[in-house]
Amino acid sequence: MELDPDTLLFWLKKLVAVLALPPVLPLLPVVLGLLALRRRPRLGLSLAWGGVALNLLLILPPSVGWLVAQVEYPRTLDRTRLGEAQAIVVLGAGKRTHAPEFGGETVNRLALERLRYAAALARETRLPVLVSGGAPAGDTPEARLMEALLRDEYGLPPRWVETASRDTRENARFSAVHLQAAGVGRILLVTHAMHMERARAEFEAAGLDVIPAPTAWLGGGDTPGDAQALPLAPSQNTAYAAWFALHELFGQLAYRWSR
Repeated sequence: MELDPDTLLFWLKKLVAVLALPPVLPLLPVVLGLLALRRRPRLGLSLAWGGVALNLLLILPPSVGWLVAQVEYPRTLDRTRLGEAQAIVVLGAGKRTHAPEFGGETVNRLALERLRYAAALARETRLPVLVSGGAPAGDTPEARLMEALLRDEYGLPPRWVETASRDTRENARFSAVHLQAAGVGRILLVTHAMHMERARAEFEAAGLDVIPAPTAWLGGGDTPGDAQALPLAPSQNTAYAAWFALHELFGQLAYRWSR
């Protein structure tokens, strides 16, 4: 099967992300260092210990907290602007393909966090909802699973279901087609606080006025007292926060270079 250039680029980005993000990222200098030990022992040791140091930086709360603060959107929804919005857009974040307790597939926990907040806003504002998320692997579009959850569990069927997008840029472009055709120009955008800066930039580039409605902070905050505290000791939670922050940082850089 021949892949089109956009599809090839999509999967190439996925491959690069695997190599550029934890847990593979800190392993690369360790492996290179071990391979270089016999011929260049000083260089090999430096690379190997450098990989160990990098791994520590990506799990220790002080360094992870600093990294998160560089990327995560620090403010909650500006509630004084609720009356300006014409629609709510909630972005997909993945799915669980093996969910036998739900009859097959369902959204993953990240998507559920976004959908829960979007449902709360929809009930409060009575605004129509758009869900956005495609199927890069060619199976069930994520937006269909989001639609079913909002309809069946929250009693809030979305007005628009965007099923073609594969990444944040396509979320914005394809959602804008639906919204602008309906005369919608200003939206409440629901996504994770860590993802908000990149998502907002793409939706604004697609011609929409965005009111950020972030959720699920991992750190950050307007002031230190408002910040979501990371665990005091290295854990899977600090490792995940570092992964998410680096993923967004690299995503922001890639989108800026390709715009």
